Amino acid sequence: MATEIKLTRKDFMSDQTVRWCPGCGDYAILATVQKTLPRLGIPKEKFVFVSGIGCSSRFPYYMDTYGIHSIHGRAPTLATGIKLSNPDLSVWVITGDGDALSIGGNHILHAGRRNVDLNILLFNNRIYGLTKGQLSPTSPVGTKTKSSPYGSIERPLYPVEVALASGATFVARTIDVLQKEMGEIMYQAALHKGLAFIEIMQNCVIFNNGAWFDYSDRKKRADNDLFLEAGKPMVFGKNRDKGLVLDEEQGGFKVVEIGEEYSIEDITIHDPTSLENAFLLSQLDYPMPLGIIYQVTKPTYCEGMWGQIQQVKAQKGEGDLHDLYFNADTWEVTAEEEEIKAEVRGQVDASLDEAYIDELLGVEAPEADLAEQLASMTLHDLKPKAPITIRPDALMDHALHLMREHGIGALLVVSPDRHLMGIITEADILDRVAGKDIDLHQVTVQEFMTTEPVALPLYASVLEAVHFMTQRRFRHLPVVDENLHPVGVISSRDLAEFLIKHL
Repeated sequence: MATEIKLTRKDFMSDQTVRWCPGCGDYAILATVQKTLPRLGIPKEKFVFVSGIGCSSRFPYYMDTYGIHSIHGRAPTLATGIKLSNPDLSVWVITGDGDALSIGGNHILHAGRRNVDLNILLFNNRIYGLTKGQLSPTSPVGTKTKSSPYGSIERPLYPVEVALASGATFVARTIDVLQKEMGEIMYQAALHKGLAFIEIMQNCVIFNNGAWFDYSDRKKRADNDLFLEAGKPMVFGKNRDKGLVLDEEQGGFKVVEIGEEYSIEDITIHDPTSLENAFLLSQLDYPMPLGIIYQVTKPTYCEGMWGQIQQVKAQKGEGDLHDLYFNADTWEVTAEEEEIKAEVRGQVDASLDEAYIDELLGVEAPEADLAEQLASMTLHDLKPKAPITIRPDALMDHALHLMREHGIGALLVVSPDRHLMGIITEADILDRVAGKDIDLHQVTVQEFMTTEPVALPLYASVLEAVHFMTQRRFRHLPVVDENLHPVGVISSRDLAEFLIKHL
């Protein structure tokens, strides 16, 4: 017989000091979650909270459960992996409007379309709070912030609309001040099998205070909030004298007064299984629909994945990791294949490879002996030539003039403080000019150069230089000092001449 699990809010309160701004709506959400979890009868060790980046994402620290404070926007991805690995866990994603719908928009969509069995709580304060008050994806048109000083011109995203479009099977909305209603929605979301998405309209007292005032203030919310109940008419108002009816001409809901023209029987019944009605409700801001907007039962991603695994096991038996490693995607290189490769290498100009070095040296030293000799020498011994440098904003005709004047095949591109920014070689120019009508008097070096080139310090071994120039087919290799200032450049010809002379 199963033992009844008795937990309280205190069981889910961690020993960490809660650090949000005084008056922040996050406090109410945290308290509601801690009060709701004991109702589920699930052991503490079965809960996992995953967050991204933002004020809301401190949440896992304040829950005495397993948790991950992950990276920006990726919380749904980590949560998906956790749930698939252990379907018995109750996995919660804590995110904000910026974290979820900006950099994390892609991950929210895929969690929804897969119908992963997760509970996503999106705190929507219509602002970037942690980074001190910039425009967020949910900020209304006209919002003036540090990043939109003249007012936003962007159409905002509506979290409920995004969740519905992604394929989430439980979509709801609530407000941070309505703790009782919020707790019930969280409870129903936790019982739901599939992607449960709850938008929580949350107040940021510092950077966007009063964003939801029309819906959260005691004096206003009765006339502006529509509390949805399955199977009941969608009525609202302090006197319950307003309701929604379908306007076929406009293709949406319209607000009507219950009286002479419309009776309670005319008011549309809320059907949370209707995706069409759910989308229409997601477009409203008067009244503001609150509660469970959409809920249906569909197969979850976990059920599909584990079902498929069991089906394959039934057909093929238990898998073997060794067999997986050595299946048809592996091969054995034979001596005959090595001879063919050697023959091909002899037909191709490899500029500088180990066979070429052996030929230059006229010796048959074992590969290990050659490597040992090269490793004992440094680039300082090679005495690289002083580099010819150029600025990225210089014109390409000047770069070609320098190459011809000095008889070299590469220039190092440096910043005003002489840090290495790139390299421009004859190959770069040929690749970009061949077959094109380009006026080299009009384009800059920056448009042609290779950025972030591989560079080696003076104390690097000659063997390391050989590795880069043979394996990566580099013809020129910059040499830098400890400040990343270029002090030389090595060409494949320089390296070959050095090896002939010293080995």
